[in-house]
Amino acid sequence: MAKISIGIVGLPNVGKSTLFKVLTRQNVTIANYPFATIDPNVGIVSVPDERLEKLNALSASKKKIPAVIEFYDIAGLVKGANRNEGLGNDFLDDILLTQAIVMVVRAFRDPGIIHVDNSVDPVRDIDIINMELMLKDLSVVEKRLVRVESEVRAGKKEAAQDKELLVKIKGALEEGRLIAADAELAQEIGENTRMSDMRLLTVKKQLYLINGSEGDVSAELVEKIKGLGADHLVMDLSSPDAETHGIPELVQKAYRTLDLISFFTTGEDETRAWTIVRGTKAPQAAGVIHTDFEHKFIRLEVIESAKLLEAGGWSKAKQKGWLRIEGKEYEVKDGDVLEVRHG
Repeated sequence: MAKISIGIVGLPNVGKSTLFKVLTRQNVTIANYPFATIDPNVGIVSVPDERLEKLNALSASKKKIPAVIEFYDIAGLVKGANRNEGLGNDFLDDILLTQAIVMVVRAFRDPGIIHVDNSVDPVRDIDIINMELMLKDLSVVEKRLVRVESEVRAGKKEAAQDKELLVKIKGALEEGRLIAADAELAQEIGENTRMSDMRLLTVKKQLYLINGSEGDVSAELVEKIKGLGADHLVMDLSSPDAETHGIPELVQKAYRTLDLISFFTTGEDETRAWTIVRGTKAPQAAGVIHTDFEHKFIRLEVIESAKLLEAGGWSKAKQKGWLRIEGKEYEVKDGDVLEVRHG
């Protein structure tokens, strides 16, 4: 698939830039005032995978290439961003560059660090950010509705169907519901290619990082996140353990949030993890390696990574009869090791 990109989003001074620095080990501006980050910083983070390490050792490869995620450190949002308060539309446009959102929520209490609303209330902060995303989407949908209603009156084919979908989206947003939390509606939007250019913010899946300790996290906050259909993790970003323990978990959770899996290719030249959406069929998975492989696909030779490691190599696995031949309808599984046969 194309690059995986995730936006780090939150109010000012909640730990977004600190998280980005821990994730990427890059020097970014970290300051105790709003809007210290104006343009989004972008960092590449490897997806930890023990299987890649073992396959690389097995093949004694010259190169090892992990799956990666791009993290965008996006400037802090404030109430009224949809009306261009703070950095307003710049912030919201930066989110459009990403496929999912890691929302950093402050739960720690430190009077020495300014909170833009002068008090620590993570449930309120979540509501502020999501309301801004919904209001921005609502303005996009209302503009599109005007155009589609004109097309309906003109008798344009498929316009009535588009209007029906837009009315559903508008209703959900007016009720304060994130589209990502409504699987049926999100799927309907995804299947309507005419709507893809709207690039709605609330369609993006969310993962919540609660910056603080377990003792800072209330049951109300956990229930709030569950009600949004999202996952969360608690991490004290000021702790020296954040990088060694918290970050691998965050990266893996981000991977799962997007329902992504890894398959592998391995040999003398390189061992590599490739990223696809769960359920991707063989030709499309082959196309991630090289676009020609999809168009000229014949078949796959496949073995699970654990079985290949058990066999002690590709030729030994072949001798044991452990390699499978799979065709165009095969859905590539997490951990599969592939060789593509193509024309």
